[in-house]
Amino acid sequence: MPKAILLLSGGLDSTLAGKLLLDMGIQIEALNFVSPFCRCTPKGLGCPAARKAAEQLGIPVQILACGEEYLQVVKHPRFGRGRGMNPCLDCRIHMFSQARRRMEETGADFIATGEVLGERPMSQRRHAMEIIERESGLAGLIVRPLSSKLLPESLPEEKGLLDTARLKAIQGRSRKPQIALANKLGIRDYLCPAGGCLLTDREFSVRLRDLFDYDPSCKMSDIGLLKLGRHFRLDSGAKVVVGRNEEENAVLESLVRPDDALLIPQNSPGPTALCRGPSPTDDVPLAARLLVAHAKRGTTRLDVAVRGPDSSAQLLPGVRGLTRVDASRWIVSASPLCPAGK
Repeated sequence: MPKAILLLSGGLDSTLAGKLLLDMGIQIEALNFVSPFCRCTPKGLGCPAARKAAEQLGIPVQILACGEEYLQVVKHPRFGRGRGMNPCLDCRIHMFSQARRRMEETGADFIATGEVLGERPMSQRRHAMEIIERESGLAGLIVRPLSSKLLPESLPEEKGLLDTARLKAIQGRSRKPQIALANKLGIRDYLCPAGGCLLTDREFSVRLRDLFDYDPSCKMSDIGLLKLGRHFRLDSGAKVVVGRNEEENAVLESLVRPDDALLIPQNSPGPTALCRGPSPTDDVPLAARLLVAHAKRGTTRLDVAVRGPDSSAQLLPGVRGLTRVDASRWIVSASPLCPAGK
């Protein structure tokens, strides 16, 4: 029985690709890649949509975390970026290369994906697909069941491993053909139909670029902080992150490192702030004023407790907040009214 390694995102397209292959009698093992840039992945759980899709298809799924090697791909893409920080071709090459290793380990015959010709502007153009196949060492070994009839014949098709009558000729960005096919194949329960990546998000991309600019040696563990709060880049190079709600305040406290400063308002509800940089203690007075600036409207002064590096502690009484306009001088944002501090 032919065997395929299916890249299963959990979205509708990859679920449909898996179903088509199963109906041809292909044995499937799924791979799901998770990273801090996925919009819907709870930490440590893998993608719930991928697990649900694998369960529905009745196939095993292996969760692969994108680590520091992947972060280097994001920092230094060979094939450029989209409108944000998304290095889509390099990302796909990286994932297909990982899938090729699994294919070789298990003796699978080919890699399969739910890619649709023309659906995504960077990675699902014909020329881009050719680059990805070549650079990942998988020329002719990637099967795209939803668009196969529009693409050059793959090696598995040439060898007669696939029932080509079941392959489709879907293209473009409309979801209607996939939804109709899902109804026909009896796939009723699917999540994240179009997926999502933070690297395409304008605001997140500005924060990530700022991190790379100020800390080129940053690690995957630094990415989580970018998803939280309001970000400020001070003239010293320090970063201040101000929580927007109680949940973010709690997460900020959990992310404090020994050389950070954590600022917490006293005797009044308000945001927590984290200060991280070359010498965070020196930037605590300004960080405290930024904290007060984003407290409850009408608040002009607050007492602020500071837990500094090496667990040092101090109380700053009666800190006067900046105005929001003055605070915007340092904010890291894609908004033209709120330029980055650099």
